[in-house]
Amino acid sequence: MFFTIAKLAEIVADPFGLILGLALLGLALSFGRPAPIGRALCLAAVSLLLIESLSPLGSILLRRLEDRFPPPADLKPPAGIIVLGGALDVGLTLARQQPTLNSLAARLTTGVALARRFPEAKLIFTGGASRLFPGGSNEAAGVRDLWISLGMPAQRMTFESRSRNTWENAVLTRALIAPKPDETFLLVTSAWHMPRAMGIFRCAGFNVIAYPVDYHTYGDSRDFLPDRAGLQEMGMLEIAVHEWIGLFAYHLTGKTNAWFPHP
Repeated sequence: MFFTIAKLAEIVADPFGLILGLALLGLALSFGRPAPIGRALCLAAVSLLLIESLSPLGSILLRRLEDRFPPPADLKPPAGIIVLGGALDVGLTLARQQPTLNSLAARLTTGVALARRFPEAKLIFTGGASRLFPGGSNEAAGVRDLWISLGMPAQRMTFESRSRNTWENAVLTRALIAPKPDETFLLVTSAWHMPRAMGIFRCAGFNVIAYPVDYHTYGDSRDFLPDRAGLQEMGMLEIAVHEWIGLFAYHLTGKTNAWFPHP
């Protein structure tokens, strides 16, 4: 039930979708007696669209997430490297019969790089079908093929393929590998997703160290330059809104150990 509600909430809370809905409602009301209300709604929709696309709001909200867990400066060999799913386009992979990565590809490539850096560590992938209406396949099979093609030995890899969200990533991975209290794991996911992921894995009983990848913000004044305006800024705002709502909802339901987990 939580998974279904969360997926529906993603659709409802999409900033561009809300603005589009407001504009369509305003257009529908622009004829007849409620025309002033309709025109006001259309004006509000245009104003919100300008704020979303031309202001640095997306960069500001996303940067706060990405800066929460800085990359570790000094690492000791971990027991394992946990890589969260989301980087493989399952549909295109099946259609073209070759691993096809999306904008989150750094999760998978960094996992391999860390596995080579720490040859005794187990490389663990967690991710199944995260769509509300899955197409009958999961991400783990494609990731396995990709990692083998990159030279990773099959015996070093472990796959959890049933999870649909980050909470299930943590719970099902714990059940699969049964981590010991003195074992430390590197957690690899996008920097903007790291606060929620760390809170969830800690709540599930893992001793994890954040290894953030896939940054969208620079972390300096370049985040406020006008060349980021438009679709890029809108995309960052969509990610940020989704993640901030996720932090609130997961903590409210007891799935994270803090409202805004910290190092």
